[in-house]
Amino acid sequence: MPKINRFAELHADITAWRRDLHEHPEILFDTHRTSAIVAEKLKEFGCDEVVTGIGRTGVVAVIKGKQNTSGKVIAMRADMDALPIFETSGVAYASKTEGAMHACGHDGHTAMLLGAAAYLAETRNFDGTVVVIFQPAEEGGAGGKEMVDDGMMDRFGIQEVYGMHNYPGLKVGEFAMRVGPLLAATDQFTLHVEGKGGHAANPSACIDTTLVASHIVVALQSIVARNTDPLESVVVSVTSFETETKAYNVIPQRVEIRGTCRTLTDETRQMAKEKVEMIATNTAAAYGATVKVDYELGYPVTKNHPEQTAFAEKIARDVSGDDMVNGDALPVMGGEDFSYMLEARPGAFVFVGNGDTATLHHPDYDFNDELIPAGCSYWAQLAEQRMPAS
Repeated sequence: MPKINRFAELHADITAWRRDLHEHPEILFDTHRTSAIVAEKLKEFGCDEVVTGIGRTGVVAVIKGKQNTSGKVIAMRADMDALPIFETSGVAYASKTEGAMHACGHDGHTAMLLGAAAYLAETRNFDGTVVVIFQPAEEGGAGGKEMVDDGMMDRFGIQEVYGMHNYPGLKVGEFAMRVGPLLAATDQFTLHVEGKGGHAANPSACIDTTLVASHIVVALQSIVARNTDPLESVVVSVTSFETETKAYNVIPQRVEIRGTCRTLTDETRQMAKEKVEMIATNTAAAYGATVKVDYELGYPVTKNHPEQTAFAEKIARDVSGDDMVNGDALPVMGGEDFSYMLEARPGAFVFVGNGDTATLHHPDYDFNDELIPAGCSYWAQLAEQRMPAS
């Protein structure tokens, strides 16, 4: 494979870029250093156009092929932001920013797409236009939506869009994807329960919000156990339970509950929202308490399009071999704001194996530099085969 061989030659450089980004993580839209480095390198590579400030701190570059008789424009996206986590990996290039680290591999995603951009700008062996997208704020900031809302798709004439994410537990260079829902919608709720506070020695004179809130937490699990078709996938997780006071002898006036709902279809998403509101309100009322429900719709379901997913699977097989590709992978209940780009244009999102490493969002996690040649080659072949030069 000539492309894999070329990326083997570039491997040390791409690894150095990746580790520099790892040392200097930036959170949400504050990717100023990262965005500047990305833009500088894209200009060094000779990209035809490099635009900054898309979606606040996003960077987009255009690479034209040797020919443009096809009129095709395909986009490839990498995310740039890190997480608010204290790193414990112990690697020599560990984060130098306290309380921030690349615990999801976005440093690797950015480096691999930069490597692919360097190759594509050098060879231009395709008939059409490649647009490379470097996105901020994937980790909860909806940077993908910001870039779409900023007119990116129309401005650069993007017709199809592709994304990639590393996946610990899969073999290095192993690919996984599926048509339809691949990642879940990620909604969140805050329940403000109010009762009647008082002395813990006299509970009959109170409306015990701790008791009420506890019943709500248990009852919410009936959404999965009794309200959802067993063949559908729904996750309801309460992740925070906070009373107004931590005193031993006080029944608190208020309790705040926080949690998340994850779903794979629009129907189950709406059902989960309605049930959270209904269960919380009626359970509180049964005990004489009240509840204010704040339910926030987050990232939508990441849905892969059939034609583009089939093509992505073919490219993955060309890169890694048939035994290293799963074209019918099980959905994952995590979320991904690449979903906004897939709502705007047809495309596909794939996973690529990171090997036997710590899981994503873990303080010991580190992107596996061994997968760089396979990841870069996937991007390069995607462009060259989707828009073959004559």
